[in-house]
Amino acid sequence: MGSALRIPGPELCEDGGVGAISAAGGLHLYQLRLHAEYGSVVRFQLPGAGVAVSVSDPLLLEDTARIDERPAPLFAFLEPLCEAGNLQVIGAEEHGPWRRVLLEVFAGRPSHERHFGEFVALVEALADRWERGSAESVSPVFLQKDLTALSLRMICAYALGGTDDGVVEPEKVVDAFEVVLTEYLGRTYRAEEGEADEADEGMKRAELALSYLRDTVDRVVAAHGDAPQSDRSGRDDRSDRSDLIRALLAAGTSPARIRDTVMVTMLAAHHTTGVAVSWTLHLLGRHPEVAERVAEELDRVLGDRSAPDYGDLRRLTYLDMVLKESMRLYPPGPYGARETTEDMVLGADGEYEIPVGTTVFYPFWAVHMNPDHWPEPERFVPERFTPEAVAERPRLAHIPFGIGSRSCEGAGLAMVEAQLMLAVLLKRFRFRAVEGHEVTPVERFVLWAAEDIPMTVTPRAGGRGPNG
Repeated sequence: MGSALRIPGPELCEDGGVGAISAAGGLHLYQLRLHAEYGSVVRFQLPGAGVAVSVSDPLLLEDTARIDERPAPLFAFLEPLCEAGNLQVIGAEEHGPWRRVLLEVFAGRPSHERHFGEFVALVEALADRWERGSAESVSPVFLQKDLTALSLRMICAYALGGTDDGVVEPEKVVDAFEVVLTEYLGRTYRAEEGEADEADEGMKRAELALSYLRDTVDRVVAAHGDAPQSDRSGRDDRSDRSDLIRALLAAGTSPARIRDTVMVTMLAAHHTTGVAVSWTLHLLGRHPEVAERVAEELDRVLGDRSAPDYGDLRRLTYLDMVLKESMRLYPPGPYGARETTEDMVLGADGEYEIPVGTTVFYPFWAVHMNPDHWPEPERFVPERFTPEAVAERPRLAHIPFGIGSRSCEGAGLAMVEAQLMLAVLLKRFRFRAVEGHEVTPVERFVLWAAEDIPMTVTPRAGGRGPNG
């Protein structure tokens, strides 16, 4: 088969593409520019992967969905969290059974319902703090800071199990994980010139924090292994698929793999859910007519209650449409990647030949902004997600959680968390953008706002908070 260089794209550069990406303002923006100039399939230089092929047409993406390998160099930044092999790039033979166990837990209603009450308490605690703050001053809240911290607390409760037995100290876990994120993963985004001493100190803190987290997970795993057949929740089935660690133990997963799974789950869920909710509130602040319609739906479904029950979420259909449209405009993870394990041909006429070993790049943001499937793609239109509108589009036109066998196992859980957070916060508050603050999306593991998203919160009449 011929070279991927026959696919249209920019001239190759000696710097491996770094300069072009930097000049565009980041890889997320570079992808939009490439596909606008060269079409739905484009060849470009991707640092760490050589020459990659990016595909923004959802119909052509169908041809790549069966690929079950990822380019290892692009996911090397996760290696500090993994002792039993990088979970994001383990081979298909290992990945398949491990993924099935995760899906049984993450995608199951028993798992969501088991943790829902604790999730509600965590979200309402943040709402209470915001309400007290709004009564004391006119200072804005910073959405990303507060909501990513909330989502980390939620996933700690979920992945580590109950925290009422002294095995887990939630605040210490949250603090330690923030250190790990900042020092290990944040190094990708920091200049290193003149920072040698500071970097050394930072790495020492990160190593201590990582050791603490691994020890904590080990204690939780040991507690699960020592638990009697009927645990404190009253469940008699040791293979209960509503509990992540119990399910992994029942599947015969090694302690090191369990520890890695919990760590990567915390990482994946930490930023993405909080960022998705932050962007949604940002958009609603710019579109008060949409926010008012959401509030009316919440009042109708919840009545005097300040938070939904799990069963209420399926009745919040307009809120669901708003969240999906927000994730179209601002997908939390702006892209993904696979590596071909055989020669491939894309397109009905075979016009795109991709040789074995090529990185196939999934530019989620460019897919979501493809005008062939999203008329006036820059506009915020939740009605794009009515059942009738969804049925008219290709299946992969909206892919905030990726595609195929390497898509996000926690997508269902993330939607439950995000819907709950939005329901509680929009029932309690109105959100208004801070004048003069420009919100700029940048790529920082997720699609992040460069200077956060400050907003003024005002309690709603009928929101029914403790002070309302």
